[in-house]
Amino acid sequence: MKKVITYGTYDLLHEGHINLLRRAKALGDHLIVGVTNDSFDRERGKLNVRNNVLERVEAVKATGFVDEVIIEDYVGQKIDDILKYDVDIFAIGSDWEGKFDYLKEYCEVVYLPRTEGVSSTMLRAESEVVVRLGVVGCGRIAERLVAETTKVDAVHLAALYDIDRGAAERIATPESVITENYEELVEMVDAVYIATPHLMHYAQAKYALEHGRHVLCETPMVLSGDEAEELYRLAEEHDVVLLEANKTAYSPAFNHLITLIKSGLIGDVVGIDASESKLWGEENLRRELDPTQAGGSLYEMGSYPLLPIIKLLGTNYHNINLYSRLNGDGVDIYTRGIVLYDRAVASFQLGLGVKTEGNLVISGTKGYAYVPSPWWKTDYFELRYEDQNLNKKYFYKWDEPGLRYELQEFVACIVNRRMSSARLRPQESIAIARIMQQFTHRENFYEL
Repeated sequence: MKKVITYGTYDLLHEGHINLLRRAKALGDHLIVGVTNDSFDRERGKLNVRNNVLERVEAVKATGFVDEVIIEDYVGQKIDDILKYDVDIFAIGSDWEGKFDYLKEYCEVVYLPRTEGVSSTMLRAESEVVVRLGVVGCGRIAERLVAETTKVDAVHLAALYDIDRGAAERIATPESVITENYEELVEMVDAVYIATPHLMHYAQAKYALEHGRHVLCETPMVLSGDEAEELYRLAEEHDVVLLEANKTAYSPAFNHLITLIKSGLIGDVVGIDASESKLWGEENLRRELDPTQAGGSLYEMGSYPLLPIIKLLGTNYHNINLYSRLNGDGVDIYTRGIVLYDRAVASFQLGLGVKTEGNLVISGTKGYAYVPSPWWKTDYFELRYEDQNLNKKYFYKWDEPGLRYELQEFVACIVNRRMSSARLRPQESIAIARIMQQFTHRENFYEL
């Protein structure tokens, strides 16, 4: 029996899909169709898929050409499936010509002619929601995000603003407008990405929310729990999305790690140790160490190691002690925090000009999770046990610089009318801001 396999999203199933499945079926005796699941589509930037995976599977089955339907969950699955199902032919549309030649090592690869004049993209475009995005603060982070807008569906870079017009000009696209002020930018767009210095975030986010604009704000969103609460309240009142742009929070590997830990694979979590540091030299850390711009290791990087602590142990901690080494300007170049819970304890280390290991270890009653440096760009982690035969390694692709993950989630929330994200909930963002506020007020603070 000759087996044929093909893959696709099959959204809004149309004549082109049916023709391709008919041609694929004619190549052999048994046709297997891989349908992408919803999360895999989102991870690849396909945010405007209209039919969910169950609807798409049923539509594919209803064509009558398919003998078996499987779900495509991850990058690299095609090779696994070809070997698992002993496939003879991999078939795909001719618009992918050459892209899957690497599979010829495992089976025959056939590129089938596509049906001209019809596609899911064209059908969606008839009623497409496109988010007009404005960017304020056109430094190096914004430059990276602007590049990522080309890789995410349903978003258009409409406008940019920076007090240094030259900075905006350097990253502008031919279709985007450079505005004369922030108010003009807000007027022109549906959503705002804020990448200005930390102390400007609150006022800019508040203005955008009050004018009914969705907001994606770089981390740390604000340095006060009270300000964070106010911003999320404004977002709810104006029925718009507010997300803190923590790239790790929205990355596929980190979310899989959190899901596995919460499922109990390492038992009850009793300890978390996370660290992050930069040893670039003071000449390369001028902004990060500038006391007038809320510089320092905790403000600059604290949102990342606090993320797994808050996600896994919650927001109801008993106490946090902070220990810092300050430089001559009173800016922390190193901070260590100890967070005490009912039945667990967590610690984090941060350094700007001080180097730490940069890994993440989550200790449980049955085993532990280990994520090597740089864990905040999670692409690999291990679950380890007393019996080493049970150890398991997980590998993922991290798409540098990682900003597409936060942009994808932001746009998906807007398009699908989800006012918040489970990947970084408002109460978690507020809890992180409260820890920043504690540091500002030097509560439970000890200078080294």
